[in-house]
Amino acid sequence: MTLNKFNLPDVGEGLTEAEIVSWKVKPGDEVAVNDVLCEIETAKSLVELPSPFAGTVTELLVAEGVTVDVGTPIISVSDTVSGDPTPADVPAPATPVQPLYGKLPTHDGDTAAGAPAGGPLVGSGPKADAVRRRPRKAAAPADAVSANAPEVEPVQPHTRAEVFDARISAGTVTDRPVDSRPTLGGTITGLVNRVLAKPPVRKIARDLGIDLADVVATGFRGEVTREDLVSYQAQRDAELDKADAFWGTAGKPQDERIERIPVKGVRKATAKAMVESAFSAPHVSIFVDVDASRTMEFVKRLKASRDFEGIRVSPLLILAKAVIWAAARNPSVNATWVENVGGTDAAEIHVKHYMNLGIAAATPRGLMVPNIKDAQDLSLKELALALNNLATTARAGKTQPAEMQGGTLTITNIGALGIDTGTPIINPGEVAIVAFGTIKQKPWVLDGEVIPRWITTLGGSFDHRVVDGDLSARFMADVAAILEEPALLLD
Repeated sequence: MTLNKFNLPDVGEGLTEAEIVSWKVKPGDEVAVNDVLCEIETAKSLVELPSPFAGTVTELLVAEGVTVDVGTPIISVSDTVSGDPTPADVPAPATPVQPLYGKLPTHDGDTAAGAPAGGPLVGSGPKADAVRRRPRKAAAPADAVSANAPEVEPVQPHTRAEVFDARISAGTVTDRPVDSRPTLGGTITGLVNRVLAKPPVRKIARDLGIDLADVVATGFRGEVTREDLVSYQAQRDAELDKADAFWGTAGKPQDERIERIPVKGVRKATAKAMVESAFSAPHVSIFVDVDASRTMEFVKRLKASRDFEGIRVSPLLILAKAVIWAAARNPSVNATWVENVGGTDAAEIHVKHYMNLGIAAATPRGLMVPNIKDAQDLSLKELALALNNLATTARAGKTQPAEMQGGTLTITNIGALGIDTGTPIINPGEVAIVAFGTIKQKPWVLDGEVIPRWITTLGGSFDHRVVDGDLSARFMADVAAILEEPALLLD
């Protein structure tokens, strides 16, 4: 009998360690080549690790919840299975087992640095429920799930801004005209949120003290249903229970009421990257208020279009297209600052003639920034589909490492959380990021009169080594121009 030890492989991300999340086998189990042995969590993703051996599991060498270095033995498998006459009858793999991800393509089609050659094993990659947290079994202090972990499933919004953004994405906003003033582009119609619900549902909401505007509607015509109320009430009760329990038992010493959460995985990698970015790239931030009323009207028309039937459309789509358009007019915002060129103290600015558009996504495991490759080549419909797929994949925990590599410029949609604006930190390797605030009706002066308009605030941060004040201002003005008049995209 031969005993094979399987070492934690380099999954092709340039990482040096990973955490054993959960074992899918136990000693005595028989496994075949490519059977899933365990789930591992790296700084970028949660993936299943397939077996390179066929045989019987003899020992699990690393406990769940423990982080180990690449190359550490994690499991031993004998080359015998029950019913085998001799160990020699167990065939050896015909070819060497390849690394989990094999070659990772870069934009130029080259192999990513540090990625071994070869294709992936069958069955690798995260699964749909991979974002669920699990109890830690390491000897370290007890881990706990963050209380503010969002979006394993779409989170029920509680502010009107969140509800509005949710309905914009879901296509359930109705409208009535609030401004019919003639403009250069014709009549502009504002949108006002009006909740649809049948009388019995409205009565239940009144009895429970629920504002229907706070409930995400799932009805066929965008109406709030009884089930929506039940779900909302259950979540509200759960949050109240959680709030009551959060503060702990009165009378305990304060040092016994401290929750200690180990920093690892995505959170550890994000923290390291943000610190390096904040202290290596001199940030400068600027802000601009934008009348997005025409964008709101354009989004409404897209939702009614047959070409976009079944596709979620939101103002984020128009912003994404605006950023691509504005970057073509101001190319240096789509670049990278490179130091120590050729092993010297020389530096270069690499301007990218392609746009890998990053979209910051909040997931239960932390902030991720997957990007849409060659976004500049996509039509408006193709870009909408790409955004839909990116959000769905990120929330399901299926984002692959390659999807988070090679970004050139990032958008962070803080408006989805009801925030007006902020000063985002530039994603490492890039020189610009745009923060998209919530869209609200506000008083706005138009032709000397104060009228209600849909207003948003854009915030942009830039690496001042590459993007000076004039360039950043022109870029943000160009982005704002598209939101104010989406028809410019047709130029």
